[in-house]
Amino acid sequence: MANSLTGVVSSAAPDKTIVVTVSIRKTHPLYRKQYLTTKKYQAHDEKNEAAVGDTVLLVETRPISAHKHHRLEKILKVAPIRHVETPVEPEAKA
Repeated sequence: MANSLTGVVSSAAPDKTIVVTVSIRKTHPLYRKQYLTTKKYQAHDEKNEAAVGDTVLLVETRPISAHKHHRLEKILKVAPIRHVETPVEPEAKA
């Protein structure tokens, strides 16, 4: 079975691609202190259904492009607030 990762979508700007930030909790080998490490993965989103802030499940797959080696399996939790860019219209001259 392929490896799976759970993370939060940090960018959905490119077409059919999402950038997912995955946080992993590690323990220092000598001091036994726990700390967080984060890593960003690019994943294939065929239907452009994930948005910024969503918690998603990624599955490892064959290389889709130079940087994409994962695909979106499912959206686990939808972000409570959707970020929607509104176009800025120039002011009309009187």
